[in-house]
Amino acid sequence: MIKAGVVGYGNLGRGVCLALEKAADIENVGIFTRRPTESIKPVTDVKVYSVSELEKFKGKIDVLILCGGSATDLPETTKNYLKDFNTVDSFDTHAKIPEYFDTLDKVAKESGKLCAISIGWDPGLFSIARMLFGAVLPDGNDYTFWGKGVSQGHSDALRRIKGVVNAIQYTVPKEAALEAVRNGENPSLSVRDKHLRECFVAVEAGADKERIESEIKNMPNYFADYDTVVNFVSEEEVRKMQQKLSHGGFVLRSGNTSEENAHLLEFSLKLDSNPEFTGSVLVAYARAIARLAAENKTGALTVFDIPLKYLSPKNDGELRKNLL
Repeated sequence: MIKAGVVGYGNLGRGVCLALEKAADIENVGIFTRRPTESIKPVTDVKVYSVSELEKFKGKIDVLILCGGSATDLPETTKNYLKDFNTVDSFDTHAKIPEYFDTLDKVAKESGKLCAISIGWDPGLFSIARMLFGAVLPDGNDYTFWGKGVSQGHSDALRRIKGVVNAIQYTVPKEAALEAVRNGENPSLSVRDKHLRECFVAVEAGADKERIESEIKNMPNYFADYDTVVNFVSEEEVRKMQQKLSHGGFVLRSGNTSEENAHLLEFSLKLDSNPEFTGSVLVAYARAIARLAAENKTGALTVFDIPLKYLSPKNDGELRKNLL
């Protein structure tokens, strides 16, 4: 039985706990939080500990599933957890993934641990689709569209701005761009051409809304490269929106195998709950990391480095018989 720990208990942490409940081969050892433990009300029957108690679990947890945000949390904390535990995280700041990987690869190899970074559906499953489609259709163009849906990472980045009480961000694909790709037009599209980012922000009384809006629209790696709309609303309105964290998207590759024959490859997701689905992906990769660590693998890995069979609770024979 694989033993996992969950670090952080926001929307993603809850999603991970629900996914662990469905994984018959993985035991949820506990939730580890920086908040007062009595403030955490788990959706499953699992114990809650302070992160300061993690030291007691060295050698007793096979993999930690880290549920912090990518803007400031994971870059600061993951390397510390990795000194004593194997880890899986959902770091999703695409532009900083190479730097993040190099940092953690060094720490993991020095500590003899293993980690999987940037696990989720994008980066994650969409990354696999982009790689696979490009490998089988080399003469072509990639297109990725997200939404319409709630981006957890971008919403978290909004909430960390001074003066913001609560916020939520919707990523909206531009239909004209998506239609042009599906029509085989092979358009040249910037990220701004493909998406609109719509923010709903509740701020403190007397907060400088002009400064906050400017800070949002000019935030590198999150909003600066997109058409961004900022709506200032009440915290009650934001909380109402947060009750439904749906998302989804499309990976497409349009290309040719000859002058006569064109092809369109498409992988899509439609998710009722972004954090619950992301939690399910993290749990599958936690299984893989525990198995690979048992084979004495160390360092940092991405979805490109992990054989798919390690994700499944089925054994090799079952996979060949039932899924091949």
